[in-house]
Amino acid sequence: MSGQSDLELVNKKGIRLDGRKAGELRNIKIEAGVLENADGSAYVEIGKNKVRAAVYGPRECHPRHLQDPTKAIIQCKYNMMAFSVSDRKRPGPDRRSVEISKIIAEALEAVVLTELYPRASIDVYIEILQANAGTRCAGLTAASVALADAGIPMKDIIPAVAVGKADGKVLLDLNKEEDNFGQADVPLALIPKTNEIVLLQMDGNMTRDEFDKAIEMGVAACHEIYELQKDALRRRYSAALKDGDSNE
Repeated sequence: MSGQSDLELVNKKGIRLDGRKAGELRNIKIEAGVLENADGSAYVEIGKNKVRAAVYGPRECHPRHLQDPTKAIIQCKYNMMAFSVSDRKRPGPDRRSVEISKIIAEALEAVVLTELYPRASIDVYIEILQANAGTRCAGLTAASVALADAGIPMKDIIPAVAVGKADGKVLLDLNKEEDNFGQADVPLALIPKTNEIVLLQMDGNMTRDEFDKAIEMGVAACHEIYELQKDALRRRYSAALKDGDSNE
């Protein structure tokens, strides 16, 4: 986030480059159960972001020295495909991917009932197929739906969104230009039933009032995304019930 650009990110009428107002989300599409060979899966589009998540497990934890006799561990692998961005990206994990994998796993540990599966591993794979800012939030949103699709007991599903600041204005769900040239980026994820925040990071600078406004905006948006997550799971299982009835 450089904050240096002659590009007008928000015009005098408060309209952003992609036509949204300050508090508007990008278009969101969520589908559950998109992969046959995974225990659970999901596909998420948020604006130009395209993300796929797959869950395997609970299964025996390997390597064995990672096993916890009191609970399952969540092993998350977040990966940006080499073709997901327009600039050149070397395939394979880098420091950023390792960091994001860790924070997503920690967020998911707050809702998954890991104590039900001692010595097991729940493996979460997140592939960023196309990136346009906010991929960690899109990845966490997809992973949460995939876990629910796998039938893994959870306290709740986790929605996530990035809020931030560009051209001196607090904005919801930053796009690529706002992320690159804005003044702040704040990824946020929460447990909707309790409003407990399970992911909160900040890159850049905001005043206390701006930060409070951003958090308020982000929490409200997470509840919107939560409804879309639940709807995706309802559609998935209503379709499965219809298929089951038709086969009888």
